[in-house]
Amino acid sequence: MESEKILSNPEMIEAVATVFMEHIPFNHVLGLQLGTYNTETVELLFSSRPDLIGNKMQNILHGGVTSAALDTVGGLFAARSAFTNLEQCTLTEFNRRFSKIGTIDLRVDYLRPGRGERFVASAHLLRAGNKVAVCRMELHNEENILIAVGTGTYLVG
Repeated sequence: MESEKILSNPEMIEAVATVFMEHIPFNHVLGLQLGTYNTETVELLFSSRPDLIGNKMQNILHGGVTSAALDTVGGLFAARSAFTNLEQCTLTEFNRRFSKIGTIDLRVDYLRPGRGERFVASAHLLRAGNKVAVCRMELHNEENILIAVGTGTYLVG
């Protein structure tokens, strides 16, 4: 009988990013790419495309794209935080824990029209508990103009 794979903490943290970037189809639709990914901040990058535009006359992002990018980057950071203090776990335990992670509440404030060619969605962890994590998110364009901010509350345990 073969024993189950044990993931170390760095392997778990990397697996969280892999799941978000490679196994969630909607993130591919948005064209999200992983930028910064550490204990201080998480960033996701994406480019404007005609199918992401909400107002063709003004060539600005659809509000749903903005909120989805903010929710995703906040969720990624919250998921990362759920595994930060674990030294190791089995692949089965990782999958069980990961399957329970989800958005409880999302608040988005649209500050400016989503004009730009490249965008950066970033998240900072405000609180990480055993059951719930709270993140603050921002969306900037390539000129570092703040487009929107958000606060997300995520179930992590």
